Amino acid sequence: MDAPLLLVGCGKMGFALLTGWLGRGAAAANIVVVEPGRAAAQAAVARGVTVAGEASRVDPSFVPRVVVFAVKPQVMNAVVPGFAGYAGGDTVFLSIAAGTPIRFFESGLGAAARIVRAMPNTPAATGRGMSVLCANAAAGDADRRLCGDLLAAVGEVAWVSDEGLMDAVTAASGSGPAYVFLLIECLASAAVEAGLPRDLAAQLAKATVEGAAELSRQSGEPAAKLRENVTSPGGTTEAALKILMAPDGLKPLMTRAVAAAAARSRELAG
Repeated sequence: MDAPLLLVGCGKMGFALLTGWLGRGAAAANIVVVEPGRAAAQAAVARGVTVAGEASRVDPSFVPRVVVFAVKPQVMNAVVPGFAGYAGGDTVFLSIAAGTPIRFFESGLGAAARIVRAMPNTPAATGRGMSVLCANAAAGDADRRLCGDLLAAVGEVAWVSDEGLMDAVTAASGSGPAYVFLLIECLASAAVEAGLPRDLAAQLAKATVEGAAELSRQSGEPAAKLRENVTSPGGTTEAALKILMAPDGLKPLMTRAVAAAAARSRELAG
């Protein structure tokens, strides 16, 4: 974590990364943030790092080992060219932008540029994120280890060699927290319909999802086994699961949802 880092964008995900790096012992003096937004820039300054409003204002003597692109995909065309000057040296470029393929960065930075593409998710803000990475041929083992370490500061990390899998990763993991939040909403709403006060219903839904997820993490048992452990023959859980596991239940619904998200990810990549 002592490598010079240039973080481009310090919104929610960028700030989560910055917080994770500093928490893992990265020196604030080794980090420069490029962020034009006043509130986000002030938050970064409060963490002790140097902040520049745009690429041209970064100190020319600062040579980053990693440039991390943490801006929205729709502004990448305008942002990436400003950092092309770092390509060709020892710098590796790490992108966390959804739906933005490696070839986009190779086009803007040069075919020889070292590129690592990552798909983290929003629980990174709590240090419990999940990130999947893939790299181009120019990125060496040291580049991959370094980028993996940077994402490991905010959660778990996995690698794929086939970039084509990143659309499915985006659909299942990148977008996945939204599905869980919807589950919490629906469970709370159903509890209200069953007669519970709204505040208690919300508390039960949040705590139940959080507790079940933590039990799954700690136990190491397959989800199917944990489900079976809760389900007594002829009991209340079984009655509910007959609805959720019906041919038109949760599994086919989730399958269609993830497929739609993956298809949209491929569309965004062009």
